[in-house]
Amino acid sequence: MTQPAPRPRPRLIATDLDGTLLCQGGTVSARTAAALADAERAGLQVVFVTGRPPRWMRLLGTHIGGHGVAICSNGGAIVDVRGERLLESFPLTPDAAGQVVDRLRAALPGTAFAFEYPAGFSREPEYQVAMWGDDEPHLVAPAEQLIAGEARNSYKILAKHPELTPDDFLARARAAVGPLAEITRSSPIALLEISAAGVTKASTLARWCAEQGIDRTEVVAFGDMPNDLEMLAWAGESYAVANAHPEVLAAVARHTVSNQDDGVALVIEQIVDSISS
Repeated sequence: MTQPAPRPRPRLIATDLDGTLLCQGGTVSARTAAALADAERAGLQVVFVTGRPPRWMRLLGTHIGGHGVAICSNGGAIVDVRGERLLESFPLTPDAAGQVVDRLRAALPGTAFAFEYPAGFSREPEYQVAMWGDDEPHLVAPAEQLIAGEARNSYKILAKHPELTPDDFLARARAAVGPLAEITRSSPIALLEISAAGVTKASTLARWCAEQGIDRTEVVAFGDMPNDLEMLAWAGESYAVANAHPEVLAAVARHTVSNQDDGVALVIEQIVDSISS
């Protein structure tokens, strides 16, 4: 009887932050912090793969430590966490951004927009800020004006709707925009996150791993929301935390306990133990 091939030794931990690694309130437990440090001491590379923009990584520094690299804005940007600098970004073209805005306005009246780009953040007057960090000084103007100016190199467009449910907003927006851009969500409110066509957490993680000489079979990934699905499907070994969106729990075979119960740390501890034994 043929024996199954041995599982490749993990070389990289790719983890989402909010709802996955982070506890409620955006903090990291002592157990999780210790597990991340142990992973790096064991020779594992730790990469945070998040929907958060690069500007929010500074605010998380005291919680996540300087673990090297963060793939931000659902793959739209790569950030050196230790050096607090943008390494690379993958923006929408101004033409594509304008078409996305036009199509969503036509199909879903009431949609309001904001933009993330290397120089910062800007929004339409109708886009109400609700997240910490969005109250920093920023430009407020109609989307067309922003796209023609500061936001012409946006690596993420944010879209809010005042009435639709989050999943309905996502489905209808994808139908309206088609292959023009990638649309996903990670928030409990009707807030969409829009990237350039072909740019996802998975595409940028794959690019990073290729540059490091790391095969996908050597990657262990963790996530909880629809914006993690491509990454979880790409990685050689993937886990959904127990509190994940139903679509994620259904798509991922391996589950761990919730973020509040240190689900990522639990698996990392097992990996480090297997490497050390």
